[in-house]
Amino acid sequence: MKNQKIRYNKITYGLGGVFFFRKDLLSWKKIRDKMKNKGVYFGLSAYVLWGLVTLYWKIIVGVSPLATMCYRIVWSFVFMVLFIVLSGKKTQFLQEARLLWKNKAFAGLIVLASVLISINWFTFIFAVSAGRVMQASLGYYINPLVNVLLATVFLKERLSRTGMLACLLASIGVILLSIQTGTIPYASLIMAFSFSTYGLIKKRIPISSVTGLTIETMVIFPFALVYILGFSTVGFMNYPLQTNLLLMGAGIVTAIPLLLFAEAAKNVSYITLGFIQYVNPTIMLLLAIFLFHETYSLAQFSAFAFIWLGIAVFTYGTLGTAMKERRMGQQRKQL
Repeated sequence: MKNQKIRYNKITYGLGGVFFFRKDLLSWKKIRDKMKNKGVYFGLSAYVLWGLVTLYWKIIVGVSPLATMCYRIVWSFVFMVLFIVLSGKKTQFLQEARLLWKNKAFAGLIVLASVLISINWFTFIFAVSAGRVMQASLGYYINPLVNVLLATVFLKERLSRTGMLACLLASIGVILLSIQTGTIPYASLIMAFSFSTYGLIKKRIPISSVTGLTIETMVIFPFALVYILGFSTVGFMNYPLQTNLLLMGAGIVTAIPLLLFAEAAKNVSYITLGFIQYVNPTIMLLLAIFLFHETYSLAQFSAFAFIWLGIAVFTYGTLGTAMKERRMGQQRKQL
């Protein structure tokens, strides 16, 4: 098990080293020593990649959003299987897979998680291909606030005053955006609620993120393959070479940010991750405005302003609660 852990760390730290490469980090050991307890680098890498992956889906042309999603599922599953074998995580994967097999409740939840992440992936790819990157960024901006709402409804957690105010401000922003555009931002809401529900379910399943993504893509894999082989207007990988390579790479661009995020979660606090998670939608918003030249108005930005204000209130409340709990913990130690 020790050798397996070392092999896994080598691969994971190596992925982080791609984004923070220096000449003195040539050996695996030096990379591991430099990156140890610096999970913020991994977190930033993950969120920057999640933001930039918008460009990846944008350059895949001639493939429908549904077909793109199916190829993403297929190649993500292939990549995760290879990763498990090469990183020595096979034993852990089999143990966690047996746990799901024996527990019907966990098995049902993982199937539901598979459906939700597929919905999220399709909506995101569709939004990007339809020129609605700004709307997609809105979904990730309001995602933390949707997390709060779901925790209040399903986990019976008490909603704080700052949480209530944050949700109210974000709701006003969404309503204003709907009025200004003349339509409800369905893509934003679907992305936010599907991903938040997915996260809520994942918290109840005691398996690693590596095993989780592998099994989730495995569950949807047969359906994706059936669509590609039986219903797609283009045969399997029957696209130009560049497009085929991009579709194959979809598995890598899906898995790498998740692996980096998993490593970040081990080394930094939830509060820190809460701050840097807004890097993703901010990059998407900037791309939508300055690169894709999506149309926007001052009225739309006023709606975004309410959402940003809600995020600021939510972050302030979360930080205040964390500091209060820390002080109480220190006081208990002194007693």
